[in-house]
Amino acid sequence: MLVKSYGCQMTVYDATRMADLLGREGYAETQSEEDADLVILNTCHIREKAAEKIYSELGRLAIAKRGLNAQGRDMKIVVAGCVAQAEGEEVLKRQRAVDLVVGPQSYHRLPELLRRAASGERIADTDFAVEDKFRALPAPKEAQIRARGVSAFVTVQEGCDKFCSFCVVPYTRGAESSRPVAEIIAETERLVDAGVCEITLIGQNVNAYRGLDASGRESSLAALLDRLARIEGLTRLRYTTSHPVDMAQALIDAHGAIPKLMPFVHLPVQSGSDRVLKAMNRKHGADAYLSIVERLRKARPDVALSSDFIVGFPGESGADFEATMALVRAVGFASSFSFKYSPRPGTPAADREDQIEEHVKSERLAALQALLDRQRQAFNAATVGREIDVLFEKPGRHEGQIAGKSPYMQAVHAEGSSEHIGREVRVEIIGAGSNSLSARLMSEEAKA
Repeated sequence: MLVKSYGCQMTVYDATRMADLLGREGYAETQSEEDADLVILNTCHIREKAAEKIYSELGRLAIAKRGLNAQGRDMKIVVAGCVAQAEGEEVLKRQRAVDLVVGPQSYHRLPELLRRAASGERIADTDFAVEDKFRALPAPKEAQIRARGVSAFVTVQEGCDKFCSFCVVPYTRGAESSRPVAEIIAETERLVDAGVCEITLIGQNVNAYRGLDASGRESSLAALLDRLARIEGLTRLRYTTSHPVDMAQALIDAHGAIPKLMPFVHLPVQSGSDRVLKAMNRKHGADAYLSIVERLRKARPDVALSSDFIVGFPGESGADFEATMALVRAVGFASSFSFKYSPRPGTPAADREDQIEEHVKSERLAALQALLDRQRQAFNAATVGREIDVLFEKPGRHEGQIAGKSPYMQAVHAEGSSEHIGREVRVEIIGAGSNSLSARLMSEEAKA
């Protein structure tokens, strides 16, 4: 079984749960298509190129499947995730080699669906499941958890009610829903017991979390983080992705009150123009975003910010784009993701007649990315000479080297023994490259 994921952290998490589920059915994971009797493409539908990439990959897999058939072997091909949800029957029509299409709310039914596919039935299961998907999924085995490393994702919230005019997520993931607090605690404790020490809580709008606690009352993300921080052996907490509208003061204050909560916030703004933000149906303006940044820095002075940007949204003027550049200069981001607007069928923005010419989008994206890259490089350079805690996760590229992440999600490598892997170690940052930091261990004593 080979599971290949594309897109956000949610698809990565879903991929691990599919592997856990099918492992109970006798499937073993492989990284080689030649060894795979089952290939699952776990997909993202946020951008046009992401979807087209899947169809290109399916064409290549179809050739491989025919080659295996000629050898008397069979390969089942499954398309899962958001492309599956959005284009279910179309996937089966466009690529005859696909055996099964399954949406992100239905993958817990994979064993049953694969048994049906084995008899030759071609299936598209894209209904939003009524039952609780997470309760239907088996807990991963300890060996599986350990093999995946010391950092792990935990889904706490799915779906979106915001209906940004450029986004397909409400149509592919459904309405916002939150897992109960007890389920999240139990999953986190299992991960920590198996050696995980960094947990990232994920959701389409993770800070819209409203899961029920033991008394049946709604819990906020801030309260959930506070509860998880009490788990012994858990070293670090993170969360992503947030929406500015749901950035409550209690969550902002949590960054100053919970030491295990890392000082790094990914908070997509998309544009610095109020006119464009209104057209995007973002429900916030630039000043509101800047106010959140100010309050975060007041609560946690060393907090670093990351964001998402879309350039060339329909109707975006030169002045609108300059407003985005001004916001970027005002905030100063440690890292960011930026993209040209691409129409997604079925979304309101795709039907607008004032689409921006491609060459204009390209010019604006190049200017924005140059500014964001200068800010990223400046942030990395400013880390040199500081003492910080690094969670080392794996051996480095060179013998005697170990690699990990800073609190700000920077890649860090240092000379050190493998006994430090899975622990936070105090280091001095001694150099900043284009994509990583180099460090010197401050002490042979690591924090458990």
